[in-house]
Amino acid sequence: MISKSTICLWYDGTALDAATFYAETFPNSAVGAVLRAPGDYPAGKQGDVLTVEFTVMGIPCLGLNGGPGVKHNEAFSFQVATDDQAETDRLWNAIVGNGGQENVCGWCQDKWGLSWQITPRVLSAAIANPDRAAAKRAFDAMMGMGKIDIAAIEAALKR
Repeated sequence: MISKSTICLWYDGTALDAATFYAETFPNSAVGAVLRAPGDYPAGKQGDVLTVEFTVMGIPCLGLNGGPGVKHNEAFSFQVATDDQAETDRLWNAIVGNGGQENVCGWCQDKWGLSWQITPRVLSAAIANPDRAAAKRAFDAMMGMGKIDIAAIEAALKR
């Protein structure tokens, strides 16, 4: 059953593939009900996957196979708070290594065009540091990164 509040994500026939990837990659994620179209529609035929209910890290989502007319962009992203470099690397590499692409400052896109911010908790804490000079050093270090390097953020705090 769809939650009262659900994020609807538009795909071009690949909603089930995306949901399956997210469920295999992120903790507390799963694929739920798959609804097949009861008739032909502009982006597909009767029997094609129309929607997929899934969760990503506990967030209810609905994948809609609406066709090629709408593309994902950075105006929407999932932010994932990671606890260490191993988790940061695993998630980043899973997204980028599965046909995605790197971006800057911890952002990457999956192969379906959905944006992800893989953000170590250390980075968030560093930028919020009450020592504003240290926060700026950490922020400046982040600005030159793709995937976040926790050791480099920690080193910037200590300079």
